[in-house]
Amino acid sequence: MSEMNFRYMTVDDIDKVLQIEQASFTLPWNREAFYHEMVHNQFAVYVLLEVDKHVVGYCGCWIIVDEAHITNVALLPEYRGKKLGEALMRQVMLIALQKGAKTMTLEVRVSNETAQNLYRKLGFQNGGVRKSYYTDNREDALVMWVNL
Repeated sequence: MSEMNFRYMTVDDIDKVLQIEQASFTLPWNREAFYHEMVHNQFAVYVLLEVDKHVVGYCGCWIIVDEAHITNVALLPEYRGKKLGEALMRQVMLIALQKGAKTMTLEVRVSNETAQNLYRKLGFQNGGVRKSYYTDNREDALVMWVNL
């Protein structure tokens, strides 16, 4: 049986996270963006998911006063569909709650029904639409919220 572990991301983890990012998104964040999050953004909290000591997923959020905003969440493709994304999201929701957040929000592509179904399972509800939010194809983003 595989061993699952969560830990906070550090600058030393950027290369591993970039591999997940590039395997997951058409417009992946670059090294500088993650470095900025780790070093300069006092609101940023990034959590890694390890399976058998290998980083297979991550989730970032900004916790500002009593609101947490998910910036990105991704798993390596071969680890999707195994409830690991749900476990990662639950862990980040717990950390946000412990750090004083009362609500959490995120944006998700309107076409990404798999992710939307996961977020709804976790209690997120539709909050609105950001028109042409994604710069790669001008797709709308569904804004979702949950009370923690």
